[in-house]
Amino acid sequence: MRILRTIPFSFFNPQSAIRNPHSRAVCYRFHVALELSLLMRKRRWKPKDKQINEENVEKAPRVVNPEKAKERTFQRAVKLLAAKPRSVAELRERLLEKQWTNEEIVESVLAKLGEYGYLNDERFAFGYASYKVRQKPVGRQRLQRDLQMKKVDRETADEAIKLVFEETPEEELIERAIEKRTRLRGLPRKRAEVKSLFDHLLRQGFSYDLVASKVRALSSTEMDEDDS
Repeated sequence: MRILRTIPFSFFNPQSAIRNPHSRAVCYRFHVALELSLLMRKRRWKPKDKQINEENVEKAPRVVNPEKAKERTFQRAVKLLAAKPRSVAELRERLLEKQWTNEEIVESVLAKLGEYGYLNDERFAFGYASYKVRQKPVGRQRLQRDLQMKKVDRETADEAIKLVFEETPEEELIERAIEKRTRLRGLPRKRAEVKSLFDHLLRQGFSYDLVASKVRALSSTEMDEDDS
C-alpha cells in the first residue's frame, strides 16, 4: 500500500483516468509492477516462494550423470589426497560438498580408493600421530584431540597412539618438552614459574599425573641444588 500511495498521478493522463475508472486501475497496476521490478533489481530481492537459501539448496535433489559424476568425484578425491593425507570421514565430507555428486557415488569412490591402498584410517592415524610427535613433544591427550579433529574414530586413534608411544615413550616426550621449555625460559624457581611450566605441559596434552610427577621431581632437584 505504501508503494500505491507514492505513485504520482503524473505517470498517466489524469483526465483520461477520471473519465475511465478502468484506465486508472490499469495504470496503478502497471506502475506498481514497475516499482516492484525496480525494487527487486535494486535489492536483488526475489518473491518469498522463489527465494533460494541454504536450506532449500540442501533439500534440493542432486541431479547428476552417474558416470561423469563418478569420474569427477574420483579425480577430486585423488587431488585432495595428493594435497595431503586425509581420513576416510574427512575425505567423504569434502567430496559431498559438491552438488554434482551424491552419497552413493562418494561411497563407491571411497571403497575403490581403499582397495587401491590410497585410503586407510589406521595408516593415516599412525602417520599423523608420528608426524606430530616428531614436530614437537606432545602427549596422549593432545594426539587424541588432533585425531578427533581429523575425524578418526577413538578406537583407531588409540591404537595408533599406542604404536607411536612404543617407538617414542610418552615419558621421553614430556622430558623433551621440559628440556625445551627450560632451555628457553630457564629452570622454574618461583611458584609462579612452576605453575607456568605445569600449565604448559598440560596444554601439550600430557596427563595431570604425569605432569605432576615430573614437575615435582624437577622442583625437588632445584631445591637440593639450592641447599648445596
